[in-house]
Amino acid sequence: MTERPKSPREIASVETPIVFVIDDDESMRRALTNLFESVGLRVDTFGSASEFLQRRLPDVPSCLVLDVRLPRISGLDFQVLLEKAEIHIPIVFMTGHGDIPMTVRAMKAGAADFLAKPFRQQEMLDAVTAAIERDRMRRKDQKIVSSLRARFETLTPREQEILASVSAGLLNKQIAAELGIAEVTVKQHRGRVTKKMGTRSTAELLRAAEMLGVHRAKP
Repeated sequence: MTERPKSPREIASVETPIVFVIDDDESMRRALTNLFESVGLRVDTFGSASEFLQRRLPDVPSCLVLDVRLPRISGLDFQVLLEKAEIHIPIVFMTGHGDIPMTVRAMKAGAADFLAKPFRQQEMLDAVTAAIERDRMRRKDQKIVSSLRARFETLTPREQEILASVSAGLLNKQIAAELGIAEVTVKQHRGRVTKKMGTRSTAELLRAAEMLGVHRAKP
């Protein structure tokens, strides 16, 4: 007996990036589903913003294809709501009634792209591909920061103080004078900080401090 071919939805694994589509037009949702599945992406569609909020988002690179005109809440207002809820998912807007002010507002608020209907299929695929890559990089940076934060928490208060001073560009002798300790002690602290933070150079240490937002308290 010949095994039936698997559908794109079955082939896509749980690790495959996913595209969320919110549009109250069922025919548009169906067309976009077929388009995205044709290139191996997972797709989840919704007829309203409220339906999307009830969905538990998977921990994979993703993006949101969002219609500007939606029932009860506009796509632009939903963008603001997502930001307040700290749901950082790249948004590709689409609309048949767009204008320049609307586009500017969406892009200033962080939208990945803004497409006017009718759009070319390749135009949508390019926008979604870029948005997913953007989310992939954000997730990568988020993991790095999380790891750095855990390492930072292992530093003693004095070591955290030393790191802040180093990030401000102070030399060992300047840090020593400011803290009222010997320069050799500062060097010892810096050595431990470098080791605990998992960095191999001052440049890497400064980059880690920047990613963590470590700043020296004003005197």
